[in-house]
Amino acid sequence: MAEGTNGRRRFSDKWGKHELDVLAVLSSAFPQWLTSRQIAQRVKAYADSYGELADQAAKAAFAKQFQRDRAKLAAMGIAIESRQPEYSSKSEGQDFASYRLQLGDEPRIRMHFEQEDLPILAAANYLARSISMSQEASQPARPVSRTTPRVPQVPIPGLGLDSIAPGLGTQQLPDSLVKVIDSRRFAATIDVDGEHINVAYTDSDDLAMFVLEHPGSAIVSPREAADAFHRRLQAAANFELADESMSASAATVVSPTISRIELTELEHNKVKEISEEEQDQPHPRKSSSAFQTGSEVDRRLRLMLFLSAHLGEEFSLAELAERFIGTPHSDDELKKFVNIIHKDINTLTTVSDDGEMAGSQFFDIDWTLLDESGIVSATNSLGLERLAGISPQYLSMLTASLNYLAHSPLMTEQSREQAETLYQRLRSHVGPGDTPWLSLTGYETEPPIFSVVKSAINTESLLDMEYTDGAGRTRRKVVAPAKIFVDEGRYYAAVWTDIGDAAKGTSAEKDAYPKTGKAKAQHLKKGTGRDRQWQVLRLSRIEHGDIVSPSTKLDIPDVPVSELRKWSFDYGTAAVFITDTPDLPFIKSLPGASVEPCGEGQKVHVTMSSDSWFVAFCIAHARHISAVAPETLRKMILARAQRELSIIKENAEEGA
Repeated sequence: MAEGTNGRRRFSDKWGKHELDVLAVLSSAFPQWLTSRQIAQRVKAYADSYGELADQAAKAAFAKQFQRDRAKLAAMGIAIESRQPEYSSKSEGQDFASYRLQLGDEPRIRMHFEQEDLPILAAANYLARSISMSQEASQPARPVSRTTPRVPQVPIPGLGLDSIAPGLGTQQLPDSLVKVIDSRRFAATIDVDGEHINVAYTDSDDLAMFVLEHPGSAIVSPREAADAFHRRLQAAANFELADESMSASAATVVSPTISRIELTELEHNKVKEISEEEQDQPHPRKSSSAFQTGSEVDRRLRLMLFLSAHLGEEFSLAELAERFIGTPHSDDELKKFVNIIHKDINTLTTVSDDGEMAGSQFFDIDWTLLDESGIVSATNSLGLERLAGISPQYLSMLTASLNYLAHSPLMTEQSREQAETLYQRLRSHVGPGDTPWLSLTGYETEPPIFSVVKSAINTESLLDMEYTDGAGRTRRKVVAPAKIFVDEGRYYAAVWTDIGDAAKGTSAEKDAYPKTGKAKAQHLKKGTGRDRQWQVLRLSRIEHGDIVSPSTKLDIPDVPVSELRKWSFDYGTAAVFITDTPDLPFIKSLPGASVEPCGEGQKVHVTMSSDSWFVAFCIAHARHISAVAPETLRKMILARAQRELSIIKENAEEGA
């Protein structure tokens, strides 16, 4: 790049990007608003092409290019806000909108992150950027098409995080996490026991399944999601009894698709048991692990914000290369990375030919220090330090993401511990009640009852629990929890029900079994099959649990979780449902399902290990299902649908 007069390096637009010029102009003018004409005059690339915007064609061309550059900056995490145009006598009858950087009313928060923080911070950043948080419920809802994605990749400016955590963009992200997040394109706010949770989901069926698997929850927004759920409940309330006389001998067995969790956390269908001695080593990364690295301009923007946040400090080119490109594997690769960073520095310190228009002298660099020692020291950042750091709004999202990852089965035990540590650090910078809760459908966090059940297992105690059955009714039972395990992203507890006289003489015996504990013990001993001894419960369905000390020591056999899971299906309930159309995608995900033609649709035979799961499944897919069997499950479905409809009606009447 040629030297200009006065030792300044001159502007070159060969790299073909205007975004940084626009950013420099708006940053140097902040907090003033600039009109379209003022921006066009100050950005050299615009001024050369569109001049004074004298004709309509030039105005249209400028507007198109500026909005394109504005969108690119937003995609990088820096938003430009606009306001209604104001008439000006100098505009010759043409009103222009005004623009400025969106920095918010509160200063950015700067924290120090260690190198070991970056992997989990990068994962939380990816999750926070990928989930669109719902605004306050008091804000009026705007009509949006049902097909419009509700999860933009960068909902709130957050690129300033890179300025205080350099190297964040070069971190590898687990493929399983990226695929799960990317597949959930929509978001809704769900009320779960009075607490609002922002849930990312794939489609309306997926969201309905989440709501039904979390008793006491309701969809707060968007309105169309609540309406879609209501339609499924109405359809499920009209299910007919499937004709069980039809033979399944000609049925074809559906080869189930393997879920992502089965390929990662469960290690090819092996259920993971949560124990005190759980492996801390993360799973080996695949060669296709996702990176957050972006384009050339994206890297330069991160570098620019980093230098803005550390004005006057000294960094070697090699250090900057490792932070913003990655760790080199050889001396030749290091030289290549250093040359790239040196070129970036040159680009960020160029000026236009006349020295006035942007192009733009983002920094004053100590060129002697750079040329002789390869050390970068920058000053004068045109006010870009305002962008360095984390905005309070984005920090709350980042904190919520860390909290989710700290309790999610998507992460290894070691990663969950790191996320919890980082979460505790960040939450001190977030005001009470400002942290939004979030979740991903199909991959729930540790339910509140988790610690209670875990404590009962560790102390070999009984659990006096209240849980919700498939029909939505609350049940009570005293059991001995034996194991907690994760299956396809959901937490389950295997409990031993043959407690005999262990509950005799305890308060749980009197409350749960008013007749006598002896009668209950006899009932349990009537059968010796495992259907009387083991029960597998979804942890999220246990509403309450009290730890009870047993009166006698229990002798619970040590049965592997994989065997319990297999037994659950071997002794499961045979069920049937009929669809209106054939070859529906969700049928292929059912393990061991067999199908046969039935009218214009199909008849599907499955064995369910959980009645409550089947109830939720049929209601969630009610738009495709017309009949189910057996009658006992159909009645449970009708009862659950009617119960949910009555709750929605009551809430609507209270709101009115």
